[in-house]
Amino acid sequence: MVEMDCAARSPKLTHVVAGTIRLSKKDKTPQRLAQVFAELTALISLYEPDCVAIEDVFFSANAKSALKLGQVRGVALLAAATCGMPVAEYAPLSVKSSVVGYGLAQKEQVQFMVTRLLGLETAPDSADAADALAIAICHIHTAQTQEMQGAKR
Repeated sequence: MVEMDCAARSPKLTHVVAGTIRLSKKDKTPQRLAQVFAELTALISLYEPDCVAIEDVFFSANAKSALKLGQVRGVALLAAATCGMPVAEYAPLSVKSSVVGYGLAQKEQVQFMVTRLLGLETAPDSADAADALAIAICHIHTAQTQEMQGAKR
């Protein structure tokens, strides 16, 4: 989770929390998806974000991985909807462009820039956590741009 600290002399991004939901390979898919749902709804209740930002569907060469990711993404959307949260969706290219400046950036570049933009002492604990923070940063940047464009009209 990332917030924009507008009270600062010059507005800056502030890291609130990030992590990775670890699932047991011993559990069957329904139990794993239930765990994702339970943890996400608990986090939404605890941190009360204004919005949930999620990565849009992308195409993968590995159909099995894409299907699993789609299931988890669906559960994330359900968790947000169940909590009454608005959802913003961003394409992977948009997220990378917003954070790194290059839509085809590598995961290491995303981790580096997330660490730098948020002023973290160390990189997030996983590439997935860095990706989640990158999506949050992309949402904040996009919302700021839309707000500025609305003010000009």
